[in-house]
Amino acid sequence: MQKKIISFVVKGSIYFLLICIAYIYMLPLLRMVSSMFMSESDLINPGVDWIPQNPSTLNIRVALNVLNIRETLVNSIWFSALLAGAQTLVSALTGYAFARFNFKFKKMFIVLLIATFIIPLPVLLAPRLMMFIMASNVTGIQMIGTPIPQVLMAFMGQGVHSSILILIFYSFLKLIPYSLDEAAMIDGASIRQIFWHIIIKMSLTTILVVFLFSFVWNWNESYQTFTLLRQGVTLLPQRLTMFESLFYGAVAGTDAASALINEAYRLSATFVSIAPLLVLYAFVQRQFISGIENTGITGE
Repeated sequence: MQKKIISFVVKGSIYFLLICIAYIYMLPLLRMVSSMFMSESDLINPGVDWIPQNPSTLNIRVALNVLNIRETLVNSIWFSALLAGAQTLVSALTGYAFARFNFKFKKMFIVLLIATFIIPLPVLLAPRLMMFIMASNVTGIQMIGTPIPQVLMAFMGQGVHSSILILIFYSFLKLIPYSLDEAAMIDGASIRQIFWHIIIKMSLTTILVVFLFSFVWNWNESYQTFTLLRQGVTLLPQRLTMFESLFYGAVAGTDAASALINEAYRLSATFVSIAPLLVLYAFVQRQFISGIENTGITGE
């Protein structure tokens, strides 16, 4: 009986702690959803806190209009997917090389790989910008203001947090028994065939995890994107950062200008910008969690 009471207390404490942590993370999202459907009368009514008395979709419609959702959503999806695909491919190849081959200065390269994550992005961005400007002058190809710089960096392993993605593949592929490679070699398989038929097919969940991480990071990344891409492609997060000025320009000179102080519009725009990521995660959450768990499996 005493053991059951202790077990109940322990489980209750764990659930209480998890609920508190979940509440901290969910509170901003719940506040955004609540404010999205509040009318102006609800927003100024001190008696209305969470549930609107006069629900309205005006905030969402205004946010969609200011964000130019039809153009920016499509641009953000293909741009982030392109970079995520390039990073996933390069990370898989690099992680495979580190996990399966021994070569000179291997440990040094791994240390340098980790260093690329430790070094702050502003320190790296200035020389990168100068490098692409020089390349544009030499080749005559316009690079700044186009997706070319970021695509090239993704294919060269210098994308957003590429070092972390490579280490994820490296740690996972180290767990795959090398005996499988040896058996395939005995059957006459080449390195390329081993990589495709064994490594890739056994790493599908890890590939999904890496792709999702890369997609989300590239979607939310703004500092490097604004510097290199600029106004070349209009992205959803980019419009969100300029929401206040865009909104003011749309309503300036009208009575609606006073609505600029309405936080509901900004919260609606913020929710719209993260909604595609929430939808994506909702469809692949099982595979994503499975991939996270697989990266922690040890032993043969």
